Amino acid sequence: MRIDLHTHSTASDGTDTPAELVRHAAEAGLDVVALTDHDTTRGHAAALAALPEGLTLVTGAEISCALDGVSLHMLAYLFDPAEPELLRERELLRDDRVPRARAMVGKLQELGVPLTWDRVAEIAGDGSVGRPHIATALVELGVVPTVSDAFTADWIADGGRAHVTKHELDPFTLVRLVKAAGGVAVFAHPGAAKRGRTVSDEAIAGLAAAGLDGIEVDHMDHDGPTRARLSALAADLGLLTTGSSDYHGSRKDVALGAYTTDPEIYGEITRRATGAFPVPGAGGIRA
Repeated sequence: MRIDLHTHSTASDGTDTPAELVRHAAEAGLDVVALTDHDTTRGHAAALAALPEGLTLVTGAEISCALDGVSLHMLAYLFDPAEPELLRERELLRDDRVPRARAMVGKLQELGVPLTWDRVAEIAGDGSVGRPHIATALVELGVVPTVSDAFTADWIADGGRAHVTKHELDPFTLVRLVKAAGGVAVFAHPGAAKRGRTVSDEAIAGLAAAGLDGIEVDHMDHDGPTRARLSALAADLGLLTTGSSDYHGSRKDVALGAYTTDPEIYGEITRRATGAFPVPGAGGIRA
């Protein structure tokens, strides 16, 4: 059983539509895929409508947080999307994305980059605009060779020359909100040091005590020693460990199913969730 619990569509910063994503997941031989767009659940309905037979969809979102000035992301699975308190916070996060991105474009222009807001908005389309859309525009302009190369101190990494902070939740508050909405909370790529500063093991222990369910261990941004350290930490804290591709379509060089989650861990996630349930495909529409 092949399970990928972290993917993105055009509802945020992926390049596959939700319908294309679930079709590609089935073609990649996945049995289960989670759609976890940034701060939004807008892609879920289209993904469910197109869900191929034999593929199960886990609904979720990757939600922005910050702790002591360090940005981090929380994967929230199988929560009730209509729960009002969590919905209100997701809307605040989503609505802050446009002014933040506009401000980053302005900083890049001050650095001499001939980037326009109109082009960034065009790349984002109907999705929740984010840094990967800006990074894509920088690649188009020849400023950087790849999207990943835009996420450096020279450009738009946390603390970089063109970085602008955004509204971000306290992760302890978010864990409480996700659990209150019947969901399961997993800390996304906690050891991805090349993206910027990471939180300490002590902070992860504090989140575990506050109800965090797990941490994402097998991820493209974690090297072997980091995975070993996180696995040991999870065992000490009684946390679940997941593996996921963090697929963004053509925006990142990683394939669906490149990293996967153990079926027993997936089973425990579904047992803990009460806000929503995995949906098995019934054929879907082709798009």
